[in-house]
Amino acid sequence: MYETFEHTADLGLRVKAADLPTLFAEAGRGLTSIIVANLEEVRPVRAVNIALPSAPLDELLFDWLAEILYAFESERLLLTEFKASIDNTGLKAVARGEPVDESRHRLEHEIKAITYHGLKVEQTPDGFLAEVIVDI
Repeated sequence: MYETFEHTADLGLRVKAADLPTLFAEAGRGLTSIIVANLEEVRPVRAVNIALPSAPLDELLFDWLAEILYAFESERLLLTEFKASIDNTGLKAVARGEPVDESRHRLEHEIKAITYHGLKVEQTPDGFLAEVIVDI
């Protein structure tokens, strides 16, 4: 589950999940939902492999979201489905989505950057919680 929250001139993303792969997948969907208002219209027709080296979980989340944002900025690619695995070597994932089709996709926010401000990933009694602020 993910939700957004207002944060001055920025926008926050809060994600809760039972395990780390789901947390990272939901964070990816949450980030894309900030970019495109109708996330459900994004089809998973193109796959992108993402591999990140091991890092503290908050830094790994930052790098993960930065990769998703880079795919949008460089290729106008909206990624919406994620299958991730995380172990002591890092993160490996397959992300699926499609390029922006302005006849179907309603772009909502321009994300300038993922920020370290308020960035956290922590284990909770129910699984994991992550928060990140994006500069819009």
